[in-house]
Amino acid sequence: MSSPVIQISHLTRRFGDKNAVDNLSLDVQAGEIFGFLGHNGAGKTTTVRLLNGVLEPTSGEARVLGLDPQTEGPALRAQTGVLTETPSLDERLTARENLSIYADLYNFPRLEVPGRVNSLLSEFDLADRADEKVGGYSKGMKQRLALARALLHKPEVLFLDEPTSGLDPVAARHVHDLVENLARREGCTVFMCTHNLVEAQKLCDRVAVMEHGLMVALGTPSDLTRQYVKRLDVNLEVEPAQIELTLQIL
Repeated sequence: MSSPVIQISHLTRRFGDKNAVDNLSLDVQAGEIFGFLGHNGAGKTTTVRLLNGVLEPTSGEARVLGLDPQTEGPALRAQTGVLTETPSLDERLTARENLSIYADLYNFPRLEVPGRVNSLLSEFDLADRADEKVGGYSKGMKQRLALARALLHKPEVLFLDEPTSGLDPVAARHVHDLVENLARREGCTVFMCTHNLVEAQKLCDRVAVMEHGLMVALGTPSDLTRQYVKRLDVNLEVEPAQIELTLQIL
């Protein structure tokens, strides 16, 4: 069996007298969609920052693709992509310009940039509006563009921080399909932070549940559901014209 893509051993990050991440240990395998589930303040974003070398741990260690985020950050970031909850797109520029500038930052081969940009715009359903300024995009379109940008340099590992936060159900489903395709078809390893249990159940191979910096559970979505979630019957009332759309979302 190959070595894990992400290895975390007794990782701790303290802010003042509070452990934002407390003695975390886990492994993530290649090609896995790994869910990091918890409410706001559970330690999810801090963990992603530790794994990308943005923060230094108080104690413990981590390796991503065999690299130390603290001492080999530039080499690591060349092989990873990150989508934050609030992506910083330049809304004065077009989608094509946003992607092209990002390609320059990653020293993507210049002759290959137009083809790569066009491919991503098409894959993420943005080609028809690629030359419009991003400021006029919906939130769902901006999120898809940010995801395309995170993938431009063909990373081996993708970190997602609440990728569907604030999106309507249809836009969220589109993002889900894109993420699942990345892992299943292209073998990209996905580390996804979410507070949405349904999202974790739908997408993830395994899920770690975080609470106040501590990992309190780890397993497959079905295993965790059997252990921690009681049956809940829900009745939905929708207008007749919305039945087909509702069934698609469910």
